[in-house]
Amino acid sequence: MRVAVLADELLAAACQQSPLDASLQGLAGFDALLPDLSVDGEERLAGRFERIAEAARALSTAPEAERLGEVDRQTVELVAHAASVSAASLRLGAVEWTVTNRFVAPAGELVVSLPQLALGDEARRQAYRMRLAQGPDYLERAAERHRRGAGSGRLPVRRLVYSAVAQLEGVLADPSLAGIGRAGAEEMAAGVVAPALAAYRDELERLLEAARDDDHPGLVHLPGGEEAYATCVRRHTGFERAPAELHELGIELTERLVEEYAEVGRRALGTGERGAVFERLRSDRALRYASAEEMLAEAVAAVRRAEAAAPEWFLTVAPTPCAVEPVPSADEAGSSPAYYLPPAVDGSRLGTYFLNTSRPTERSRHTAEATAFHEAVPGHHFQLSIAQRAEGLPLARRVLHDTAAAEGWGLYAERLADEMGLYSDDVSRLGMLSTDSWRAGRLVVDTGLHAFGWSRAKAVQWLRDNTPIAETTIESEVDRYIAGPGQALSYMVGRIELQRLRSTAQARLGKDFDLRWFHDLVLQAGPLPLPVLAASVSRVLDAAEAAPTGDPRT
Repeated sequence: MRVAVLADELLAAACQQSPLDASLQGLAGFDALLPDLSVDGEERLAGRFERIAEAARALSTAPEAERLGEVDRQTVELVAHAASVSAASLRLGAVEWTVTNRFVAPAGELVVSLPQLALGDEARRQAYRMRLAQGPDYLERAAERHRRGAGSGRLPVRRLVYSAVAQLEGVLADPSLAGIGRAGAEEMAAGVVAPALAAYRDELERLLEAARDDDHPGLVHLPGGEEAYATCVRRHTGFERAPAELHELGIELTERLVEEYAEVGRRALGTGERGAVFERLRSDRALRYASAEEMLAEAVAAVRRAEAAAPEWFLTVAPTPCAVEPVPSADEAGSSPAYYLPPAVDGSRLGTYFLNTSRPTERSRHTAEATAFHEAVPGHHFQLSIAQRAEGLPLARRVLHDTAAAEGWGLYAERLADEMGLYSDDVSRLGMLSTDSWRAGRLVVDTGLHAFGWSRAKAVQWLRDNTPIAETTIESEVDRYIAGPGQALSYMVGRIELQRLRSTAQARLGKDFDLRWFHDLVLQAGPLPLPVLAASVSRVLDAAEAAPTGDPRT
């Protein structure tokens, strides 16, 4: 099978798995579809991914593999990795125990994604109505899977079920169904989608009594939970890493930050004692926002400042500015403090940095700049919009996102922003250290919950003791880690690998090393799984050292 065909097969299977994501990306052919959540449907799709992975592995060991160019070798390795991980992830049956108000759950995906779809022409509006017509079957399949899971002890967490019920009640109380009823689909939303959402809410309420309590929120408490978490770790980091190793890494990184807090804290707050710094960052009202408008204004200012400085640090910059918008109201309660949505490949929607502006007086001002640099520029907006326009890459590589590559780059961008001189003051640098603590803490808490059986209270307390995260954020973050096992590991694992590759390139190339070239090498390849990126960087450096000049740019 040719490399281009393999890439197209991977993309088609990924779009079949997540047709809503395909529509958000602006990919044609999936606008009328919803995922098939049935056991048979997931197994058929897992088999499809498995066959794609086998074909990629066969090509990588075939005699002609030695003649492949670097881009094609990357593609074959990416397809083998991504398809294998996707097959294993589908076979977890995660829909059975995933109930939450976040987009990782069946109803949450509808509520968050449908209002964001571009419906600029009649063909899309017609497809949208066809998609809404499938809503009842989709939600009934989800309910069937929850019942199946309950029958085998694979139950969701009660607290998160309550959050999903509350989300659905809020949507049902809105005449537009929180934006689902629009563009000529108002009647269908009211007559078809609303009753299906209500029936699904009732199904969730019946799960409440049997659902897991706050003392048993991790995968380790489910049948087959240890193996399921191992799959989640590989899916979100790219590596097979032992939970104990990741747990200890998080503790070590947390302890390393003490000296930086002391140095920056003395300059910014007049104290270098970590506990005192944490207390100031959490309780000082001057470090809170007065309004949602103020939050958005500061975010826009940070993004525009980064865009202006970027050409000195990147050979290629994002093709369009990054939009900045508040998180949609239906998603506020379950949303992280911020997130990024890539642009649609057809130009129907800009890449957008979404900021959770709910309860602004409880939101931390000091982390605003680090978050903007992570989510927007030079973080995810640069990474994902540059990948979309990268020449010579198959479409699959321009739109599919590896978690650790994406989140690792976002966290790398926070520290790069300090090198670029983008932080406006030492209080904002404390914000950078805070987000470092936060991501190191994720290694500890995610593994604590899902591998070592921590209670929710223990996870909350660990973050309270070891990070300066605001109390409001700590609670929602722990619930996020419970709902999506393993995703929280991707940030630090990814950044550490990117920093290792940068240091390796700098050591091997010496005076010929150009940081802008390194950034281009990473970004123009798209978000490759970390093992694939590492192998590619090694090959490029080998070729550079073999060249007469030793310069990789020649």
